[in-house]
Amino acid sequence: MMELVHSFGDGAVIAKRNLIKIKRVPEVLVFVLISPIMFVLLFAYVFGSSIDIPGGSYREFLIAGIFAQTVVFGATFTGAGLAEDMQKGIIHRFRSLPMSRSAVIVGRTASDVVYNVLSLAIMAITGLLVGWRIHSGVLDAIGGFALLLLFAYAFSWVMAYVGLLVPSPEVVNNASFIVIFPLTFVANTFVPSDNLPAPLKFFAEWNPVSAVTQAARELFGNIPAGTPQPTAWPLKNPVAYTLVWVVAIVAVFAPLSVARYRRAAQRV
Repeated sequence: MMELVHSFGDGAVIAKRNLIKIKRVPEVLVFVLISPIMFVLLFAYVFGSSIDIPGGSYREFLIAGIFAQTVVFGATFTGAGLAEDMQKGIIHRFRSLPMSRSAVIVGRTASDVVYNVLSLAIMAITGLLVGWRIHSGVLDAIGGFALLLLFAYAFSWVMAYVGLLVPSPEVVNNASFIVIFPLTFVANTFVPSDNLPAPLKFFAEWNPVSAVTQAARELFGNIPAGTPQPTAWPLKNPVAYTLVWVVAIVAVFAPLSVARYRRAAQRV
C-alpha cells in the first residue's frame, strides 16, 4: 500500500513537471487549443449542409464525435512526450532519483488529462457558438465529459507503450496516425454507421470510439426523438461497453508500459 501511495505521489510530481513545460513551450498549448476549434468549424460548416440527420441537427450529432476524436488524438502527447524524454536522456536523470519506476508514466498520462480538459472546454464553447446544445441534465452532461476523459486516459496508456517502443517522437506521431485515423473515422463519429458498407458498418458498431461517441450523445441528449434503437450490443449499451474497454486497456497496457519503461531505462 505504501509503495502505491509513493507511486502516485511521485507521479504527481512528474505530472507537475510536464505541465510546467507549457510555459517553456507554449506552442504545444496553442496546438491543443486551436486544433479543436479548427475541427469543429471545418466539419460544422463544410460538411454540415451535406449530411442529413433525420429529425435532428448535424451540428449536434457532430460535436460528440469531434470530442471523441480529439481526446483520442490527444493521447499521442503521452507517447511523444515519453519518446522525447528517452531520446534526450532525461530518463537517465529520473533513474538516479529515489522515485517509483512507474511514476514517470503515471505522471505523463495524468498530465495529459489536463490537455484533454482544455481541449474539451474549448470545443464545448465553440460547439455552443455553432449551434450545439446540451439537452440533458447537469449530472448526465458531467458524466458525458467524464466518460470521454476516462476513455482518453485509458488510451494514453496505449500510446505510452508505443512511445517506449519507438526511437523518436516523430515515429510516434506517424505510427499513431496509422491506427488512430481509421479508428476515429470508421465509426459513428462524423456520419451514422448505418450509412456505411456492411463490413465497415460491423467494424464501426464494435469500435470503442463509436461506443464512447454514442454514450456522449446519449448523455448530452443529442439523439433526436424517434431515432431507431441501435441493433448492435455495443451501441445499445455504450456506457457499459466503453467502461469495459477502459478497464481492459488499462489492465493490459499499464503493466506492459511499466515493464517496458524499466527495460528501456536500464539501457539508457
